[in-house]
Amino acid sequence: MYDSVIFDHDGVLTTLVELSPLRDATWDAFDELGVSDPDPDHVEQVVIHVTPEDVRAAAEPYGLDPEALFRVRDERQSAAQRRAIADGRKVPYDDFDALRRIDAPMGIVSSNQQATIDFVVDHLDAADLFGTAYGREPSMTSLHRKKPEPYYLERAMADLGVESPLFIGDSDSDIAAAEAAGVDSAFIRRGHRADHTPTPDPTHEIAGLDDLLELDGVPVAAGEAGASAPSDPAADGGREGGASSR
Repeated sequence: MYDSVIFDHDGVLTTLVELSPLRDATWDAFDELGVSDPDPDHVEQVVIHVTPEDVRAAAEPYGLDPEALFRVRDERQSAAQRRAIADGRKVPYDDFDALRRIDAPMGIVSSNQQATIDFVVDHLDAADLFGTAYGREPSMTSLHRKKPEPYYLERAMADLGVESPLFIGDSDSDIAAAEAAGVDSAFIRRGHRADHTPTPDPTHEIAGLDDLLELDGVPVAAGEAGASAPSDPAADGGREGGASSR
């Protein structure tokens, strides 16, 4: 029996934000630091999937402090995402309320900014659901700690006082972080992951959050298992299938 359930955020609990606001926010970060016309390749280098080497390579041609560039980039991107959440361009998936039927401590471990995660939890009025919620701090140190490293997942486990959580994610880095922490994982096959083959192999595969209620080992409130109707596939990019385990 799992003693808790921990979730990635983007693409798991809420829809993905479009890339264009993140790109615009990154241009704004260069401009704020006095670089009004950076090479577009340098901007693109620090939009998503950023490494410390990327930040240093983008900062060096302009004499920028890499730490300052990354901090301002994170602040501008978080602000863009918070606007997207507030105006309904980034929303919870239709099956989000399935979490309310899980009878175990829950948490969030995201590679998004901490300010973004805090805003989401508050905006969704979901503080009662999550005993802990981790994003990254706006520093380059966080790039060494983010998934696939287990750092934030292990911190969440410590906060919740648990040892055998199930970690739900939609990316290889999520599954790898769970493996590194020595815990089970579930790959959620949302519409944007319809054709993806996760590596490493997850413990379970699910089509949506409703499927968690049917997984062996997930504590569900009495009388709740199987009680919810399946969500509309069209709302999730046409997802199909159900839960499976290896």
